[in-house]
Amino acid sequence: MGDVSRRRLLLLAATVVAGGTLTAADWIYDRPVRPFAGISPAPPSPSPVLAAATPTPALLPPPDRSQRVRLPGGGVLSQLPAHGNTMALTVDDGVSSEVVALYIRFSRDTGVRLTFFLNGVYRSWTDNRDQLRPLVDSGQIQLGNHTWSHPDLTKVSTSTIRDELARNDHFVKNTYGVDAAPYFRPPYGRHNSTVAAVAADLGYTVPTLWSGSLADSTVITEDYIVKMADQYFTPQMIVLGHLNHLPVTHVYGQLVDIIRARSLRTVTLNDVFLPAR
Repeated sequence: MGDVSRRRLLLLAATVVAGGTLTAADWIYDRPVRPFAGISPAPPSPSPVLAAATPTPALLPPPDRSQRVRLPGGGVLSQLPAHGNTMALTVDDGVSSEVVALYIRFSRDTGVRLTFFLNGVYRSWTDNRDQLRPLVDSGQIQLGNHTWSHPDLTKVSTSTIRDELARNDHFVKNTYGVDAAPYFRPPYGRHNSTVAAVAADLGYTVPTLWSGSLADSTVITEDYIVKMADQYFTPQMIVLGHLNHLPVTHVYGQLVDIIRARSLRTVTLNDVFLPAR
């Protein structure tokens, strides 16, 4: 077999993605995730699928900032205000440094606006700091607090709740120079009055959940991710995704096609809501 054939075979093998089973809880709560112990992810190589996602014409810009509204008082945030054609794509965790890098490139190449709810424990956030920082500085990508190491906050002590949120808060400020407050996403979407009180004392007054999901907290097929995007990429939705597994990075073109076909404006939470007082 010649060198060209070998390269083609290796490229074909690299694109095969294992399918996964799915339960109803997979999109209701984001699933537990752990770092890849002892494995240093390889630098991402250029992706022909990602390159094809560059939109022509460009995606619609976010609404004018003069249209921002006050944050709703009390309770949780799970949907955008009921007007306009905005959608917030919010992506959690950061287990895979390669997936984080490809999401950053996706945002930079297409203009998609994103909110990352990060766990600072993962090395992806320092590996990709120099690439991500300019998009954070420009406001195209917003950072939110997802705790330091992703515990179920309803099953730990008050001091642990405080430490998890405060440690992640300090990491975001020291690494990216921004304040993630007031938005925090409790792992698995689980929260109670104790979690709310401790978080609010640290300035995190807006527990942020979701109204739709890509269901990709575990490894699932690319077709299923596109199916979920087709279902939930609609106005006023806050959509949950994850920065953990590669299949989603293979369908960026399809995701952008849905956004463009529906004339959606992707937004960060800061694009829509006035700063908390």
